[in-house]
Amino acid sequence: MSESKNGITYADAGVDIDAGNELVERIKPAAKRTSRPGTMSGLGGFGALFDLKGAGYEDPILVAATDGVGTKLRIAIDTGHVDTIGIDLVAMCVNDLVCQGAEPLFFLDYFATGKLELEQATAIINGIAKGCELSGAALIGGETAEMPGMYHKGDFDLAGFAVGAMERGEDLPKNVAAGDVLLGLASDGVHSNGYSLVRKIVELSGLGWDAACPWGEGSLGELLLTPTRLYVKNSLAAVRAGGVHALAHITGGGLTENLPRVLDGLGAEIDFASWEKPGVFKWLQSVGGIAEREMLKTFNYGIGMVLVVDPARAEALEALLSEAGETVCRLGTVTEAAGITYTNLD
Repeated sequence: MSESKNGITYADAGVDIDAGNELVERIKPAAKRTSRPGTMSGLGGFGALFDLKGAGYEDPILVAATDGVGTKLRIAIDTGHVDTIGIDLVAMCVNDLVCQGAEPLFFLDYFATGKLELEQATAIINGIAKGCELSGAALIGGETAEMPGMYHKGDFDLAGFAVGAMERGEDLPKNVAAGDVLLGLASDGVHSNGYSLVRKIVELSGLGWDAACPWGEGSLGELLLTPTRLYVKNSLAAVRAGGVHALAHITGGGLTENLPRVLDGLGAEIDFASWEKPGVFKWLQSVGGIAEREMLKTFNYGIGMVLVVDPARAEALEALLSEAGETVCRLGTVTEAAGITYTNLD
């Protein structure tokens, strides 16, 4: 049979296999920097291997988490600042894992776009690798999907998958009791939740992403892209020091919705005046005319992680976390009555 002169290729259909291969080569050094005990394979295989025994576990329980970044991606795409969005992706997964008492072991990403732009993709995945480095997880695999016709030019989507482990019997929450102290760890801003409302408020303000930020130095877009804080290493240090009964990652739903998930049917009394509300939230509330209680159930509102701790260990754990670089405040205490009660809230 003669070869057709009019045959088309996969590249003609919009999928560039060579670009995908080039991306893998570009990100291999970043992935290699995330290697940790237990890592067994590099990028490029059909599957990724990890050795639990090599990671030091004797009788491990695995914990898995998956998440995305939400509509914060829209700001990253519109501004072209995609370098840190990968940190958000990792943080949203591993900050959840640590709440179960688990150490993150490895991470996989899914990156989908209409047309693979090498510079953009490399920056995004380098950010993912940075998040893995900061949380002690190995970036051992992932998937890059080039899907013409599914995404507008320049658009992309991200999903992350993290797996962690703990020794059997060390899972959290455990022994939560009335009188336990709530230690709040400050957030670095909006993190990765509530951005549909954030974008609506920015639209109401009439400001562009390149406008001077109303509450800090730099542009509005840049500061709204401040990445989610990674609480993993310091939270694990607190757990290993003893006295931590539970942890709650404060994401969508805020303190009001997330804290009850770890209180085993108990409640909490929180002093609304016990922590400083970051400027970004003051601005969002002012422009949007948002009630305090709505802020508390939509955003992290300045508290990204809460540790529920034994009262006898509260002072020592507060010192440990402060010395590790966290801004810590005593939010309140666990109560017998279910539900979240706020004091000093008008």
